[in-house]
Amino acid sequence: MTVTVTPAVLDAANAVYDFTIPATRPWSHVVKRGQILRIVDLEGCQAVDTLFYNAHDFAERYSAQDTLLAQGSAYVSTGTKLVSNDGNVMATVVADSCGRHDTSAGACSCEANTVRFGHHTRYMHACRENFVIEVTKWGMTKRDVVPNINFFMNVPIEPDGKLAIVDGISAPGSHVDIRAEMDILCVVSNCPQVNNPCNGFDPTPVRVLIWDGEAA
Repeated sequence: MTVTVTPAVLDAANAVYDFTIPATRPWSHVVKRGQILRIVDLEGCQAVDTLFYNAHDFAERYSAQDTLLAQGSAYVSTGTKLVSNDGNVMATVVADSCGRHDTSAGACSCEANTVRFGHHTRYMHACRENFVIEVTKWGMTKRDVVPNINFFMNVPIEPDGKLAIVDGISAPGSHVDIRAEMDILCVVSNCPQVNNPCNGFDPTPVRVLIWDGEAA
């Protein structure tokens, strides 16, 4: 007999994949249709910059604009359907113990660090560089890096419409579960930013687990 695995009964012992991404480093993996990807903020207040691509056609990838338009909300949380640039649902957020994830502020870069924090930060490692390093492993280039989701990153919208990056609200062990609605390539930059509070000024490891959609 087969039993459908739901986020409520997921057990790390039954995961088909389990890996801890070191602080500041990139990671990527294919998540098959029906599988559930869990991202765990192990120590709390750690931004996890994330991109998704159609595993069979990288030209189809996550679209922050289409996702926000489709759901009519500025933030990603339980029930959010992650939409591609072709208008297809790539994945669905099926559980979320944090409650708010940003998809408007984008990824930090060496250039942005310089503008925001001064020329002395020009050569600090950044998420865009992590993304470029990781997508090249799959035959893509920096042109394939698009606006991303920032899981666990707290970016309130101020009254004048500006985005603010403030202290995170994710507690140690907070997690988000994402069900793949197609075969997707997930690319992560475990954010190395130390110049603003998105990581509590202290980047830390995060854990990723994958479960099959059905288990015997």
